Amino acid sequence: MPIPFDFDTLKLIWWVLLGVLLIGFAIMDGFDMGVAALLPFVGKTDGDRRIIINTVGPVWEGNQVWLILGAGAIFAAWPMIYAVAFSGFYCAMFLVLAALIIRPVGFKFRSKLTHPTWRTIWDWGIFTGGIVPALVFGVAVGNVIEGVPFYIDQQMMPHYIGSFWDLFTPFTLMCGGVSASMLIHHGALYLAIKTENPLSSRALKVVNWTTLITLGLFALAGLYVASSLEGYKISSDFVANAAANPLAKSVVSELGAWVKNYDEYSWMIAAPALGFVATLLSWHGKMRDQLKSAFILSASAIFGIIATVGLSLYPFIIPSSYDPRSSLTIWDASSSRMTLFIMLCATTIFLPIIVGYTTWAYRVLAGKVTNKSLSEDINSY
Repeated sequence: MPIPFDFDTLKLIWWVLLGVLLIGFAIMDGFDMGVAALLPFVGKTDGDRRIIINTVGPVWEGNQVWLILGAGAIFAAWPMIYAVAFSGFYCAMFLVLAALIIRPVGFKFRSKLTHPTWRTIWDWGIFTGGIVPALVFGVAVGNVIEGVPFYIDQQMMPHYIGSFWDLFTPFTLMCGGVSASMLIHHGALYLAIKTENPLSSRALKVVNWTTLITLGLFALAGLYVASSLEGYKISSDFVANAAANPLAKSVVSELGAWVKNYDEYSWMIAAPALGFVATLLSWHGKMRDQLKSAFILSASAIFGIIATVGLSLYPFIIPSSYDPRSSLTIWDASSSRMTLFIMLCATTIFLPIIVGYTTWAYRVLAGKVTNKSLSEDINSY
């Protein structure tokens, strides 16, 4: 069967699609995590916390599909990326999975008993299931920006030489702070839309703080990357259409290399600008009581912040701080041309179905969650 796209084009398409899936996960499951992280603080009474849980209870499973899609895409389209990420970040990923399991278990088990201690324990379990993934995903992104300590041997086998504690540096923790803050911001706006006072008012107070924290940490991280962090660049002639062999290139580290793309491709500045402006406008929309617009702008800010990382690293996906030549790029870490094309066909069919179903589900579930609506719903948590 003739393939209508050349190999280079398919690699670029899948690089974009990978970004779309990861951003989709951050936007859709991000507000779930944000709401969970706010549960013990915004919910002052048991009734308040039941309302908060039921704002995301019917939708969290569908939102988490984006994580499965992203992981599946990495496995099939970028197998070497999958091998390095899921081996190097194994303990961190296990921590994330454990937290993601605790959250739905907390939703189900919390209502089994009415004892205050029982429910408090599960409330903090749900909080853990929200804040831990939000932090760890940001820390993982920070490690990618700094460079991951791994190398690839002559048999194309990746070897991670770092440890779990090496993942946590001042810069990666700063990235974790950006991630947690922007997702809590997103979750607070969703919570304000789905609830009535006083819950809505408490959630909106959180937005004031998350706006400042997100903008401040994002700006500090950007300044550090531009002025103090060594990035990487390909220093040899590199055939983009060559077989997947990362060792066929030469890579050097250079101070400020991650901002060089903005000199060569000036349009890329739109990504960090969107991150800053949309976050600020989201707060402005909240101040004007335009909550749905503020929520959409919050999603746009997440898009801009995550896109900033991808565009800054281009064409790298996971650079190696131990052996820069082993760094994985768009051009040398993908599956075969046929695999990418078959996956593209499947994605073209199923992604619109997922988007359409998600849109329909949210229309059906539109409206505020109140004590009255919970008393009328036998399926509430």
